[in-house]
Amino acid sequence: HVQLVESGGGSVQSGGSLRLSCAASGYIYSSYCMAWFRQAPGKEREGVASIDSDGSTNYADSVKGRFTISQDNAKNTLYLQMNSLKPEDTAIYYCAAVYLEYCMGWYKTISYKYWGQGTQVTVSS
Repeated sequence: HVQLVESGGGSVQSGGSLRLSCAASGYIYSSYCMAWFRQAPGKEREGVASIDSDGSTNYADSVKGRFTISQDNAKNTLYLQMNSLKPEDTAIYYCAAVYLEYCMGWYKTISYKYWGQGTQVTVSS
């Protein structure tokens, strides 16, 4: 069993930055796809970014150039550096994982087996 715990959310003004962390524990496989999703009130959960065990990344168009996904394998931790934040980035951010060799359908919630509990990000104008 795998547990994912997010942290680092908070409230910032437009143009500010935050870094989210996702600590993984339990049985960690060497091949994986991990991702960040977000869900705003009244909207569906959407994929933000993903990274696989080879370091290949994917980003939603809405965050390209502003967000960076990264990982620290020694710490079993996933990160999301968010810069130039906008009010429309306000959402609950979730960490997700699946133990496959590649990120197939990275932006689809159905592609992931494990989920964290979420962390709130609020961006004010």
